[in-house]
Amino acid sequence: MDIKKKDEWFKDETFWDQFAPIMFDEQRWAEVPAVADGIEALYTALAASRGRAGKALAILDQCCGLGRLTVELALRGHRLTGVDITPSYLEAARESAADEGLTVELIQADVRHFVRPTSFDLVLNLYTSFGYFADPADDKQVSRNAYDSLSAGGLYIIETLGKEIAVRDFTEGEWFERSGAVVLTEYEALNGWEFLKNRWILLKNGERFERSFNQRLYASTELQKLLLDVGFTSVFVFGGWDKRSYDQKAQTLIVVGRK
Repeated sequence: MDIKKKDEWFKDETFWDQFAPIMFDEQRWAEVPAVADGIEALYTALAASRGRAGKALAILDQCCGLGRLTVELALRGHRLTGVDITPSYLEAARESAADEGLTVELIQADVRHFVRPTSFDLVLNLYTSFGYFADPADDKQVSRNAYDSLSAGGLYIIETLGKEIAVRDFTEGEWFERSGAVVLTEYEALNGWEFLKNRWILLKNGERFERSFNQRLYASTELQKLLLDVGFTSVFVFGGWDKRSYDQKAQTLIVVGRK
C-alpha cells in the first residue's frame, strides 16, 4: 500500500471546518469534565512527583483541536499549552478561553516538530489523535517529543482506538444524521489490520463533501513497546477513564507512560 507524506489529509483545513459540527457535537462537549476527572485521577495515582497532585500542573495538549479539554483543565487551575495544526480550531480555542477569562498558550505547529524540553508535568494526546502519519517513525517522534517535553516523573497519556477494539466492534459502514447533516461512513481493514481506512461523506444543504484517510491501529502491546523504546521507564494500560482493565469490555485504549 502506497501512502505518501504529500497526501497528509489532516493539513486540509477545509476538512476540519466541514466536519467540526459532526465530530464535536453537544455530546462530545458534555463528556469533557468526566475526561478531565479521569486525567487528574491518573496523575494522582501514577505520577512519580505525586507531591504535585492537587496542585496546578503544567500541561501540554497535543492536537488540542477546538480546545475543549484545554479550556476545561485551565478552568481547574492548571497551566495549559495547546498545540494544533489547524488555524481555525486554534482561533475557536482562543475565543473559548477568552470567554472564560483564561490565559491559555495556543500554538500552531505540527506535533512532530513541537518540543519544549523538561517543561511539563503532563502531556496529553487524546480523542484518537494518534496514528495518522504515513510513516510509523513519525508516531515515535511525537512520543519522543512528549518524553523530552516532560519533567522527571511526568506522565504522557495517549487515548485512542486500540486495534483490539477496532476488530471487536468493526462495521463496514453506517449513516447517521447530526447537526443538520447526513453523514455516510465506510470502513475497511488494510494490511492485516495495520490500518483502518475511513471514508466519510457529508451531505448538507445540497452540497457533498468527501474525505478518505487511514488510521494506523496499535494493539496495546505495540503502543506500550513504542513508549518504552523512546525512554519511558514505566507504562500502564487502561480500558477507560475509570481505570478499568483493558480487556474484552474495554471502552477505549488509554496508555500512560511515566518518565
